[in-house]
Amino acid sequence: MTQLQTEILVKGQPAKAEALVLTAPISFWGGVNPKTGLIADVRHPQHGVAITGKVLCLPGTIGSSSAAAVLLELVYAGLAPAAIILHEPDAILLLGLIVAQEMDHGTPMALKLDREAFGCLSHKILQIDAGGMISIR
Repeated sequence: MTQLQTEILVKGQPAKAEALVLTAPISFWGGVNPKTGLIADVRHPQHGVAITGKVLCLPGTIGSSSAAAVLLELVYAGLAPAAIILHEPDAILLLGLIVAQEMDHGTPMALKLDREAFGCLSHKILQIDAGGMISIR
């Protein structure tokens, strides 16, 4: 079993789920359907794939100030990822998790990890503890 230490960007619930490593950046506004949890952008390589319940590894985001609202809707509907791993913080996206916490919703943890480590995560089961330690199975 391999372990990786991450930096916690937003505290949230520990998670155990399959990693979904996106191969291209995504915009949550128009790129993710908040009613289904599916990648809705027809130009995205993983169009139609569900992010719900997965450890979502984002190689980047395509900015929109509405990304926070879409993530908040996903949390509220129970369709959010189990955790989010970014290679660099995205303040707008993370704001959705912070607002969800303020509204007393259980929220996924957001973590920072070097993009180079994403490759070893694809389709693996990740267990993330409260301290941001990832165990790869």
